Amino acid sequence: MTLQNSRTGDTLFYSELVRYLQSAESRFEAIPYDRRDDLAKVSAYIRERLSKPATARITFICTHNSRRSHLSQIWAQVAADYYGLKGVETFSGGTEATAFNPRAVAAMQRCGLKIVAEDATAANPRYSVCTSDVTAPQICFSKVYDAPPNPSQGYCAVMTCSQADDACPLVMGSDLRLPIRYEDPKAADDTEFETQRYDERSAQICTEMLFMMSLV
Repeated sequence: MTLQNSRTGDTLFYSELVRYLQSAESRFEAIPYDRRDDLAKVSAYIRERLSKPATARITFICTHNSRRSHLSQIWAQVAADYYGLKGVETFSGGTEATAFNPRAVAAMQRCGLKIVAEDATAANPRYSVCTSDVTAPQICFSKVYDAPPNPSQGYCAVMTCSQADDACPLVMGSDLRLPIRYEDPKAADDTEFETQRYDERSAQICTEMLFMMSLV
């Protein structure tokens, strides 16, 4: 993969990834207004934290921390880096731990990210997620939302699925709790629509995380 400057000109990304992000930016107008309002609330939280200055930490929470929460964590961090936002850290977790689903991993690889498992045979593999060959990777694996390395206080909790949203009316230690739900691509597992559904969900989350960070 060749490297290309990000939108800010400061960070190098894989060129294929830059093209994917630019395409996602062109879809901002398709985001429903009610979702824009929710995304703007997270943007305001990030902006307020960075103005102090302080680190803005966002934890995306789903039931199993296997699909939607990981997609959100990764795209949110990519978006923050793409727009040159320093001091933004993203995390993900579940109400229980399972594993980062290989179908979601494959969907993100198709977008231009380089994702490699330390041990693909492990029950809960640790994945290195890279936007270039010269920047530090995100390390992603399934965990409970308040387990290390996730923050235990001073963060924004974003609930990405209805089950976790309903099960956790309070998220201990969070400054702000917001539901931004996504449909689960798991419904298409092992069907002819599997790749399409995962790509659609990844594209939606990428577009919305870019929009959110662009408002900061």
